Amino acid sequence: MTTIAVTGHMDLTAPSVSLVRDALREALAPYAFDLTGVSCIAQGSDSVFAEVVLELGGRLIAVIPSQDYRRNKVEPDHEETFDRLVEAAAEVVVLDHETANRSAYEDANRTLLKRAERLVAVWNGEPPSGKGGGTTDTVLAARDAGLPVDVVWPDGAARRA
Repeated sequence: MTTIAVTGHMDLTAPSVSLVRDALREALAPYAFDLTGVSCIAQGSDSVFAEVVLELGGRLIAVIPSQDYRRNKVEPDHEETFDRLVEAAAEVVVLDHETANRSAYEDANRTLLKRAERLVAVWNGEPPSGKGGGTTDTVLAARDAGLPVDVVWPDGAARRA
């Protein structure tokens, strides 16, 4: 079984979602026969990845950063997708943090990397924002740990301004 985690931008433009979905399908297809995907199922890249894992017949592990994440951080336009993916997950890991904050997100990213053999990064290659716990930080941590990283950023993909 191949276990692949995801990190990626949350703020994909609407046209980018289908581009990223197609690119993820192509990147994950070689593993489809025995795939486990690990995702925080946040809006954007994380959820698109989770949907592709399930579409390919894979097993989904959802890592939820904090006890209050669903109530306080999931935007109304993402609630249905979030709830559907939690329901479809073979395993849901809710971290012990009471509140969704930088520490919770950094812990969630460490959990993703510990559970995975590879990382798929839906990443435009930009340097870290300085906020901590973001896509770039996760890519750098994976590389430092010797975890293979596959960057997915299809031509035409963009982030919302």
